[in-house]
Amino acid sequence: MSSYEVVRMTTVDADPATVHGLIDDLRRWPAWSPWEDLDPDLTRSYTGAEAGVGARYAWKGNRKAGEGSMEITASTVEEVELALAFVKPFRSTSTVTFELLPTAAGTDVTWRMTGEQKGAAALFGKVVSMDKLVGKDLEKGLARLKAVAESGA
Repeated sequence: MSSYEVVRMTTVDADPATVHGLIDDLRRWPAWSPWEDLDPDLTRSYTGAEAGVGARYAWKGNRKAGEGSMEITASTVEEVELALAFVKPFRSTSTVTFELLPTAAGTDVTWRMTGEQKGAAALFGKVVSMDKLVGKDLEKGLARLKAVAESGA
């Protein structure tokens, strides 16, 4: 087993409550998530709470999008934590955290993904790091989140 942490940050010209609303309501993720455009026929289901703790989102798509789910496990205006589980293309679980820090410029947003790589994924991780694998996706997602939050949508 090997542990990993992937972290990316940006500053959004919007207050923390606005940014929090875009993250805390999983139904709003299609507007900014970096993975939403991987499969135009992606199937989505939402269960549990409308937003916040207990809100759950599951997806199933093509080989690029894969199959999995995420559930919000903690939520405050300063931080949202999710449990992320992939079924395909490989089984894995991660903890995803969004930290929201108010600043004079708006909100500093930190997107962090942590977890353990086991079995074949651990071997693959020795060749291609998780940072290399998903870092650019987090950057793309933060850029989209910034654009949506700053547009007031």
